[in-house]
Amino acid sequence: MPCRGVRGATTVEANEREAILTATRQLLALLIRRNGIERADIASVIFTVTKDINAEFPALAARQLGLSGVPLLCGYEIDVPGSLELCIRILVHWNTEKTAAEVHHVYARGAERLRPDLESPPEIDLAELEAWITKQMGGGV
Repeated sequence: MPCRGVRGATTVEANEREAILTATRQLLALLIRRNGIERADIASVIFTVTKDINAEFPALAARQLGLSGVPLLCGYEIDVPGSLELCIRILVHWNTEKTAAEVHHVYARGAERLRPDLESPPEIDLAELEAWITKQMGGGV
């Protein structure tokens, strides 16, 4: 079975633990939902943050979503002058029969500017997304 990369990025308003966990959980949930990813098919996940984020490991958000058996790795994004600040990026390695053209990458909270070549992203209903996350987690974080 092929392994595909699913990319996403988001931002936080401040370098605060809860902001990092919430934004990362939401982005990872969007990647999972939009692509129909089954947890058992996730090979690994890489998280990177810009140099201005260090209040929490974004990988903890994946553990909160129940990805306990998945290898996770956090690192810093290259610090390019003028690049998007307070940004969290995710790369999910996903075992799937879908083609690369069928993979939906997700950019939210101002991170859309990283990929102007992609289609306009659909609107995100954060309240509905949080309800879905809570249901997936069996009651809460």
